[in-house]
Amino acid sequence: QIAFMTLTLFPIRLFFAAFMMLLAWPFAFIASMGSDEQELEKPLSWWRKIVDVLLKAIMRMMWLAGGFHWINVKGRRALPAEAAILTVAPHSSYFDAIPVTMTFASIVMKAESKDIPVWGTLIKYIRPVFVSRADQDSRRKTVEEIKRRAQSGGKWPQIMIFPEGTCTNRSCLITFKPGAFIPGVPVQPVVLRYPNKLDTITWTWQGPGAFEILWLTLCQFHNSVEIEFLPVYIPSEEERKNPVLYANNVRRVMAEALGVSVTDYTFEDCQLALAEGQLRLPSDTCLLEFAKLVRSLGLKPEKLEDDLDKYAASAMKMKKEKVDIKEFSAYLEFPVSQTLESMFALFDENEDGVIDIREFVIALSVVCKPSKTLETIQLAFQLYQSEGGTVTEEDLACILKTAMGVSQIDVTHLFRAVDEEEKGKITYDDFYTFAVLHPHFAEDYLYADQMGAESGLETSSLSAPNGICTDFSPDNNGDRRKPLQKKLN
Repeated sequence: QIAFMTLTLFPIRLFFAAFMMLLAWPFAFIASMGSDEQELEKPLSWWRKIVDVLLKAIMRMMWLAGGFHWINVKGRRALPAEAAILTVAPHSSYFDAIPVTMTFASIVMKAESKDIPVWGTLIKYIRPVFVSRADQDSRRKTVEEIKRRAQSGGKWPQIMIFPEGTCTNRSCLITFKPGAFIPGVPVQPVVLRYPNKLDTITWTWQGPGAFEILWLTLCQFHNSVEIEFLPVYIPSEEERKNPVLYANNVRRVMAEALGVSVTDYTFEDCQLALAEGQLRLPSDTCLLEFAKLVRSLGLKPEKLEDDLDKYAASAMKMKKEKVDIKEFSAYLEFPVSQTLESMFALFDENEDGVIDIREFVIALSVVCKPSKTLETIQLAFQLYQSEGGTVTEEDLACILKTAMGVSQIDVTHLFRAVDEEEKGKITYDDFYTFAVLHPHFAEDYLYADQMGAESGLETSSLSAPNGICTDFSPDNNGDRRKPLQKKLN
């Protein structure tokens, strides 16, 4: 079927869809000319309403060309005055743009997107909230803009937000980001379903790439999509004051409508679990639990690297000195709490009430810079090295166990490969030179010997195909009641 469709229907559909997008461009360009904020807050003029209808019709024809012959819509879309924000989940594909083109609701987009030829003009037409990566204060400005529009009493178009912040495989709902819920206004949950026999829609961290997804989808004669507008969710006074609680409660409502579970993992956890560094985290890593505790403790993602530098400098002064829970509390400058005790327990190897602070610093470095393996290892060498700037095999084992968040690991093969002169000790320069020559050293010297071993070491590349790490899809919600896994057992 794929071979036949590739030679017949695929090129026709691709050409027609591209033609529809090009056809929409001049209408969007003319309607966007001279628009300013004051004009956008006014009701649409008669000619803009006509352009709106034309563009929606053109976009519908584009999706029709892609095999979405009909779009099943359930429920009633609320008016902007009833719900200024539409929260959509699960987010699993660029085909999730279907409800955007149906409603022409504003979305949150990267500022760079407006410079994309043709597509950028269409994006500007729906008056998005632009986020600039170059602006360090962009996160705060984005939240303020969402809040301003949401509290305008329906003057602005509705804002459509995908609160998961990343694409998943729809097996569960990951933690919602609080941006849509900070304004404290009613939101309308919207759930998406793609009830196709063969899933060619899902576009996640692993699996088929963007073009392959497009190709396989256009090769299907018919593609099903279902959009359900759930009842407007009006927050309680407590939820207005606590956006995280508000987000979690809305997520629970959407999960029930979808018939899926929820997980406490977040977009940042996805980045951590599937980072493209030399050390891919194993499926049984406890660093995901550590990352959750870091967030619960109140350490902000945007400040983590500054905090890391501060904690690393303190750890270097302490050298090999171990600390108890009170000293750990003073070190972090956080009061003793259940969260702090849980974090302490992750590093309490022998359950003797003391931990090596260097392990905390290494784990925090991995969470801060999941793709920068060598930077973490360089920091670890600085923490563990002797006065001569060397570390032993035992030190290297401790470094890599902590960096990977596992209970046991055999580094003998790797250490001997780095220690060519058989000195029994290595420097960071030795390790760096080896890593440059052997960029896949983890697979070749660590995972290869331990695949299927009792330690459970597996690279995250062995996770579910076309989906995120299997850790993100718990079999049941009871998993969270299990005791915390320690770094060492």
